[in-house]
Parts: sequence; structure tokens; C-alpha cells
Amino acid sequence: MLIIPAIDLKDGHCVRLKQGLMEESTVFSEDPGAMARHWVDLGGKRLHLVDLNGAFAGKPVNESAIKSIVRAVAGEIPIQLGGGIRDLDTIERYLDSGIDYVIIGTAAVKNPGFLRDACDAFPGQIIVGLDAKDGKVAVDGWSKLTGHDVIDLAKKFEGYGVSSIVYTDIGRDGMLTGVNIEATVALAQALTIPVIASGGVTNLDDVRKLCAVASEGIIGTITGRAIYEGALDFAAAQELADELSAR
Repeated sequence: MLIIPAIDLKDGHCVRLKQGLMEESTVFSEDPGAMARHWVDLGGKRLHLVDLNGAFAGKPVNESAIKSIVRAVAGEIPIQLGGGIRDLDTIERYLDSGIDYVIIGTAAVKNPGFLRDACDAFPGQIIVGLDAKDGKVAVDGWSKLTGHDVIDLAKKFEGYGVSSIVYTDIGRDGMLTGVNIEATVALAQALTIPVIASGGVTNLDDVRKLCAVASEGIIGTITGRAIYEGALDFAAAQELADELSAR
């Protein structure tokens, strides 16, 4: 079980949002490279980057901050990145720069043909991010709820060749209210590709609950606000996950 630190980038800084609201952001660091180094030094095995401005603009915005993170830790652990990725040229540029996995969210839902092309062009390096509320997928930085069922869409994208699904429960993200284990397990059971949980990890009990269902196909969880505000000790969380996974 991977405990994956999130580095959300807004205007070149590391921030966290509450429920995806840009106006509800808290700046945690003005040095993204140093923040990445910090999590790796504490035992991080993968990083999750989000270009928040890019997600809203529909194009990359925080590339200089992303490059500083790659310079700080590239080659040591895998880095996955999402936010504003809408074309193959952007994917190629990011992968060439040292990013290991690219996460496609809104564009996957709105333009499935693009996702299929991306999976064909970059096999094993495309992750789909599905953000849902009450089982329905949201797009455009969570600002619009669609009628798509999250499990149906995930199955469709699995057929395209995506490497894994990042599943975010919008209602819990940044709220420190615990992981939606039931919904995450239901999604993982419906798929053969791995699921990465996101949204709501608060404490070591959440880590224990996720490790208990890891065999369903859940390989990791992304955590942000909890580790930045000290509610969750990141190093202790990864150590616990390693210990429980070894049993």
C-alpha cells in the first residue's frame, strides 16, 4: 500500500484546496522542489502532482514548478501528474521531462477518443482520474456533475488500456472526514486494473482500513491536507502500511 503525498500547485506554490474550491486554498510551501524532497526523505515511494491552475485553464500552467520537483527527486521514485492535460504533445513533453505517469481526468470523460489515443501512444503510463460524488463523475475541476456512473466509465477506460484509476470522493477531499472505503472497494472489485484511493485520509485508522482491503485491488492512497496540517504522520503512515502489507 502506497501512501502518496499530494503536491497541489497553484501560482507556483504548494497549496491544498477544500472540496476543489480555488478560493479555499491554503499555501503550505513556496518551494515545490523542497517539498518533494521532504516527502521522499520521509519515505515516500511515489508523488502525486496536480497543476490546479492547469485543471481550470485546460492547459499546463505550473510547468516551472513541476520541473523543479522533477529536478529534486526524479529517478528516485515515480511521479504522477494531472491537471490541464488535453493533448498528446503535452503528455509527451511531461514524460520526456521525467514524469512517470500522466493523469487524465476531465478530458477522458469529455473526449474518450483522446484517452484511447493516449493509451495507444504511451502504454502503461496513462492513469485516469475519476472524481465522483454519490457515484456520479464530476468534470472541470469538480465544478460540473455529469450523469456518468463511475464504475461504468472506469470499465470502459480499462478496456482502452489505462494503467490504473485514481478515484476521488469529492465530498470528502480536504475535509479530513475519512476515506469512502465502501465506494473505493466497489470500484476496485469491478476492475482488473489497480485503484488508487484519494480524498479523506485523516489518520492511521484510515491507513489500516485501506490496507485491510488492499487485496481487492487498491494499491495506494493519495493524502494531502492531513499530512500538511499534521493530522497524519506521513512517515508513520507509510511504515504502518509496509508492516501490514508484509503480513
